[in-house]
Amino acid sequence: MQSTVLTIAGSDSSAGAGIQADLATFARFGVNGASAITAITAQNARGVIAWGAVEPELVRAQIDAVDQVDAVKTGMLANAAIVATVAEAITRRGLRPYVLDPVTIAGTGHALARDDLTPLILDHLVPLADLVTPNLGEAQAMTGAPVRNIEEMALAALALMQRGARAVLIKGGHLNGDLVTDLLCDSSGVRYFQRPRINVGTHGTGCRLSAAIAASLALGAPLDAAVEAGGQFVHEFISGQFIAGLRSDG
Repeated sequence: MQSTVLTIAGSDSSAGAGIQADLATFARFGVNGASAITAITAQNARGVIAWGAVEPELVRAQIDAVDQVDAVKTGMLANAAIVATVAEAITRRGLRPYVLDPVTIAGTGHALARDDLTPLILDHLVPLADLVTPNLGEAQAMTGAPVRNIEEMALAALALMQRGARAVLIKGGHLNGDLVTDLLCDSSGVRYFQRPRINVGTHGTGCRLSAAIAASLALGAPLDAAVEAGGQFVHEFISGQFIAGLRSDG
């Protein structure tokens, strides 16, 4: 039977991020994609134009309508009531492995939550997560400490594990340098994943990375291999965007 991965996230009208990006990623990994939509957004690569949250009861009903779940990921959760609803559903149904992408701000800088969700995510979702995948800004918001270099990334990852996460992948795409370094921390220690930087503006890479990792975990890959596969997938996606951009300018 084909593995099914459930994404609980917002809908992106441009299909660059959110539910649409997740489902496209699941298809590339050969898993069935199921979804529970938490918000409807009008956005594109330039920014978020407008968005509205789905009623929590409807979010819960969408989750419960998916019978088979071999892995789950969350992205945009929009408000406090939805965070509580998702935490309850994941706990009640024992949905694992669970990849938590703590999205509250779009890559373009626009807010994707009505409330300050960071304390709620820390209290209710991080302890459920098999993997948390913050970028530098999200890691800083979640730990209350600066995250500006590799050493501070490691400290932030350890702090999130102390809050109950089984593993943490801090994305280093916003650091300077010719290489992009992501840091993975779990009970066996700290590992680094590096790839050449590609200077092209795109959005939704964090969504695609967490979706790719969730898909790999659903297929039975160990965590290290799932992170490597996810990083390689995103690198190839960005490379394709870069090539398309060059061609459009030619």
